[in-house]
Amino acid sequence: MDTRTLGQSDIKITPIIMGTWQAGKKMWVGIEDSQTIEAIRDGFEAGITTVDTAELYGEGHSERIVAEALTDVRDRAVYATKVFSNHLKYDLVIEACERSLKNLQTDYIDLYQIHWPSGTWNSEKVPIEETMEALNKLKEAGKIRAIGVSNFSRSQLEEAAQYGRIDSLQPPYSLFWRQVEKELVPYCVENNISIIAYSPLAQGILTGKFGPDHKFAEGDHRAKNKLYAIKENYARVQQALEKLRPIAERNNCTLAQLSLAWLIAQPQTNAIVGARKSEQALSNAKAGEVKLSAEDLAEIDSIGRIVTDRLDENPVMWNF
Repeated sequence: MDTRTLGQSDIKITPIIMGTWQAGKKMWVGIEDSQTIEAIRDGFEAGITTVDTAELYGEGHSERIVAEALTDVRDRAVYATKVFSNHLKYDLVIEACERSLKNLQTDYIDLYQIHWPSGTWNSEKVPIEETMEALNKLKEAGKIRAIGVSNFSRSQLEEAAQYGRIDSLQPPYSLFWRQVEKELVPYCVENNISIIAYSPLAQGILTGKFGPDHKFAEGDHRAKNKLYAIKENYARVQQALEKLRPIAERNNCTLAQLSLAWLIAQPQTNAIVGARKSEQALSNAKAGEVKLSAEDLAEIDSIGRIVTDRLDENPVMWNF
């Protein structure tokens, strides 16, 4: 798989990135460690050498699973992890990074990201200057190679950038969830900040495997996703999926691969895709090989707006 430069750093990332929220197990059902490890490893062998995780995912469990899967090929892998919004005071950032380094069984993290802005999820409000001071210190010490932010608004991103180099933004972004395009994409393009999109398949909706009457298992957080949970949204989702199927067929790819190929064709954009099993990881890797024509990209864009034109401006995908 071809690689791309992360922001203004010297780090090379793959446009398809292995996502590991599910590897933490918390808020997911039916996740087996052995299958996750196999999926991460098989994805790596298929070319997905960049992996995204976070201290929050299973309170470090996801990071430990990544280490179990990839420690012997660490020199060829790119690790991205995140510090949560309740650990953004200077000392807590340093401590969180040390925990992540231990969990990942490594002496450096390629991309270290602020998971959510301070004050979110009932966390204490911490000045971004203080958090960035800690991140810059970690970078100077060689503990991290690049700094990123996740779930930031444009104004929050601009403020963080006053105190250090920001090389990536991780927002929710997919064909069916596109608030980021309004203000953040132009800013990232102008300032050479890589976009690392999470939920690029809208948590599975864009695979087409969830029909009109689908019900999630007890405890599966996806039931609270606004695209699923709001009846009118879900009806428009099904309508759009039917229009996308012929485009996937003529490009000899799945709906998921089509959606990922469209996303990584957007300016500065890469896609974090989770995988429970090896088959999913291998299928995701193949999305990097799908080359869509300008006509296809325009048609897919138009179909996606059947869903996105009716959504509100709130960028958070869930009603937790």
